[in-house]
Amino acid sequence: MALAQQLRREGETTSMKLLIVDDEPTILETVETKFRKEGFSTFTADSAEEGMRLFRRIKPDLVILDIMLPQRSGYDFCRAVRRDSQTPIIFISAKADEADRIKGLELGADDYVVKPFNLSELSARVKAILRRATGEPVKEVIERGNIRIDPRSHEAWLDGKALNLSPKEFALLYFLARNAGQVFSREALLDRVWGRDAFVSARTVDVHVRWLRTRIEPDATNPTRLLTVRGVGYKFVG
Repeated sequence: MALAQQLRREGETTSMKLLIVDDEPTILETVETKFRKEGFSTFTADSAEEGMRLFRRIKPDLVILDIMLPQRSGYDFCRAVRRDSQTPIIFISAKADEADRIKGLELGADDYVVKPFNLSELSARVKAILRRATGEPVKEVIERGNIRIDPRSHEAWLDGKALNLSPKEFALLYFLARNAGQVFSREALLDRVWGRDAFVSARTVDVHVRWLRTRIEPDATNPTRLLTVRGVGYKFVG
């Protein structure tokens, strides 16, 4: 069964629009062909500027985004999207250094795939992210001290001031706050927040914890709410 058709049948989405932004014609053609066969409506752009125009017009379900683009980079595109949208983004790039991966995740990307990549693996990653992005949220509003988290609106507040969190930052904060006082290993957090079919490493958890601390801690270098339990993992203190 085609991927988009399967997701629709499972009730996970009703409209599957994919935006692919890359300045390599071969990449655009092969990725677009792959996902059209999977049943997606595909849209392509060879620059960040054209990609942003298409993004605003079509409101895609997911973006596959190259980093090294002419004039403006994929990083710039991601920053612009994250100002007012939580649409899932997968970076595809020849930049394989860990620092580049971390930068992409810190900017709010949901995944990072290094070129050259296997099209079937990319398809599996898209499928996993769309399943998580369209899953039914838990409706319980949580208050932990000066932090309030509402999964219904996907918003969180610190001392009444809204926190502008990425989807994964929000999901991680919500999960840990909901289970305040419990210690979770990196592997457990990957399983519970990212999902069993996620193609990310334990290092991804560290990146998101560090980023969350800059949002909720008075001093991110000396956290008092989101704590590291040496040799085990992380816990939230209410």
